[in-house]
This record gives sequence, C-alpha cells and structure tokens, in this order.
Amino acid sequence: MSAVVQVPLASDRARAAADTIVARCDELADVTETPGRITRVYLSPEHARANETVGAWMRDAGLRTWQDAAGNLHGCAAGATPDAPVLLLGSHLDTVVDAGRYDGVVGVLMAVEVVARLVQDHGALPFALEVIAFSDEEGTRFGKALLGSSAVAGVWDESWWDLQDTHGTTLRSAFESFGLDPGRIAEAAVAPASLVGYLEAHIEQGPYLEQADQALGVVTSIASARRFTVQAVGEARHAGGTPYDRRHDALLAAAEAALAVERICRAEQHIGTVGTMTVEPGAVNVVPGLATFAVDLRGQFDEGRDRVWDAVADAFREIGERRGVDVTPTEVHRAPAVFCAPRLMHAVRAGIVATGEPAPLELFSRAGHDAMSLGLVTDVAMLFLRNPDGISHHPDEFVSAADVALGLDALATAVERLADEHLLADGADA
Repeated sequence: MSAVVQVPLASDRARAAADTIVARCDELADVTETPGRITRVYLSPEHARANETVGAWMRDAGLRTWQDAAGNLHGCAAGATPDAPVLLLGSHLDTVVDAGRYDGVVGVLMAVEVVARLVQDHGALPFALEVIAFSDEEGTRFGKALLGSSAVAGVWDESWWDLQDTHGTTLRSAFESFGLDPGRIAEAAVAPASLVGYLEAHIEQGPYLEQADQALGVVTSIASARRFTVQAVGEARHAGGTPYDRRHDALLAAAEAALAVERICRAEQHIGTVGTMTVEPGAVNVVPGLATFAVDLRGQFDEGRDRVWDAVADAFREIGERRGVDVTPTEVHRAPAVFCAPRLMHAVRAGIVATGEPAPLELFSRAGHDAMSLGLVTDVAMLFLRNPDGISHHPDEFVSAADVALGLDALATAVERLADEHLLADGADA
C-alpha cells in the first residue's frame, strides 16, 4: 500500500485574506514613478503615497500608525500591559527599478493581516505586535541599502547625509524635502531591551523551494556581502592608429576582470556579480581610457567571503599589470552574515509544520533583507515563500495566493508559539 501524502492546506480565512493581499500588491504596483514599470524609491512622492495607502490598511486592521524619523511606516497593536515588550514584524515597500510587485510588499501586508487575526482571536498578547514597512531596503536611489532599517537599528552613519542620487540631490536635502528633520534621525531607533525579536516573511529570491516542491521555507542565515566600485584607468587613443602592443584598453581590462569575478566565485562556490559598467570616452573610434564597474560579492560566512575577495583583488592586480591599466577597487558596502535565532526559527518551523508540511526546507538566504539590520539589535528569523523559477527584481516575479495563504497560517502560528513561550517564561520567573 502506498503512503498517503499530506498536502499542506491553508485555512479558509487565510485563503480569503491572501486574495486581498495579492490584490493589494497589484494596487501598490500602480504607485510608481514610471507608468508601466514598478519603480518606487526612498523619499519620493511614490514613497509618500505608498505609506499613505498602507497606513490606511493598517488602520482598517485596528493598528495605531505613525511614520518615524527615517520615513518608515509603523502599525502597532498594544500588548497586555503598558510595559509589554514588542515583537516586530515587517519588510519593505521600496523597489528596484522595473521591479516585481511582491518583493518586500507581500511581507508587509502579511504582517498586517497576521496581527489583525491574532488580536481578533486572542485580544492583547503578552507582547505588543508592531509592523514596520521599511522605507529603503534596496538602496536604489542613493546607492546605500538598508537605510530605513539601519535607522531603526540605531546604526545610522552621519557620513550618509552626503550621499547623492543621480540628479545630485543629497540624502540630507531629500530628507528635508520629504518633511523629515535630519537632526531627529536618532528618534527612529528602537530600544533593544524592549524587543522580543523580529520576524520577516519574504518571497524566496531563488529556485530552491520550487525545486523541493514546497511552498514555505525556514531561513537559517542571510548572506555576508561586500560591494565595490572599480575603476580601470588606461589611455584613450585613436582606434585606427594605435597598434595592439601600445594599447592600454580600460574596457578590455574591465571585461577580463568581470570574467575573473565569475571564474573565481564559481570555483569557490560564492556569488559574485558585475552588475554595472560604464566606459569613457565612449566613442566607436577611440580606445577606451576609463571603465567603471561594480562588484557585488556574497557568501554564507564572512571569512569565506573575504578570502574570495582577496583572490579577486589579486586577479585585478595581475590583469592591470599585464595590460598596463590601473585597476582600483573601492569598497562601498560591507554587511556581515546574519544568523537566525534558533528559538525564532523553531517557531517558524512549527508554523510551517502546522500547515501540513512535515519537513520544512531550511535555506541560506543569498539575498539581503532588512532582518540584517534588525539582527544587530535583536533576534531575527525569516519565512520564505515559493517564487516560481526564483526570478526577482524583475516584472515576472510571482507568488501565488495559495502560497500566501499557507504563509499567513504559518506566520500566525509562529507568533502564537512565541506568545505561549513568553507566558511560560513569565510563569517560571514568577
């Protein structure tokens, strides 16, 4: 007799709520600076419209709302006592250029629904539930990721005020135009001692859940990352009149360097990407004298990431010396690996098991998330939702309403488990 396979099944209320969430993702997709393409960046009119729209949904769900000193949107349901600690849930509302409609957004809307459900079912929990819709996870406008969650974590760097967007607008000026006071940025920070932890639901930006035929997964850690801007400085000369042995071609040096990133990262099982490259003077009949490109390097552990970067940097030096081109990298971002807290992972895993999946897949997140910033001040965990083909940062990004429904049930169960544990701990201390 063949074994009966249990298929995960969401509750009726979760299925109804999931349909609403998917429809709201569609509605937010229209909040964009470019019609026909989803682009919603930090401190823009679209940022303000998204906060206004989601804030109204939070209030409809019974949450008290406010915008903090960094432009993040908050919605809170009070705990059982005035001094109750806080469990944070959330994700982000900003996007990359020409984005999908679920990255970040679905996690915010799921958090709002879960809080509303739990308050309806249980009243006040032993901790407050606070949803945060972070304002700038992607770093699209100013080139620095995690600005919103960095402010909440209290790790804002004063040098960031001088960051500029492509129009030359500084971050400080953008703050002021948005109606925020740069001098009050510290007010966005949470008090670490008051926190129970942080939970984030997010689409998987990879194919592993789909390959395993599972809707939901438990995140074990978030990638360690470093980013660099690299300048290859050669010599611009006439394309027809300059023999090969006298050329110092910046573009060819940069192209070879980009291939070296791929070759080394493949061999070392890390992830390296050259995502941008510009060339000057950019004429068809001129040997390029300057090429500027970006390197994004990610790994599961800081030590391995740094070892791989050293190999990449050595390759850049060898290429530059051989071609007579100065290849100089400048680090612009560094983030340590963040490991999810076992107690929160156990709660997320229990939530997934409760949906009928007996052996949830555990995943290392190769993409960065706001949980990286929150991990500096409290325990974090993440729930991944299946994303067909793993495509993200692209209009074809997708998550089904059926999987969102399962995620809602799993996340609600995870929070209920944490509440039970909190009550047991309080009883033991009494």
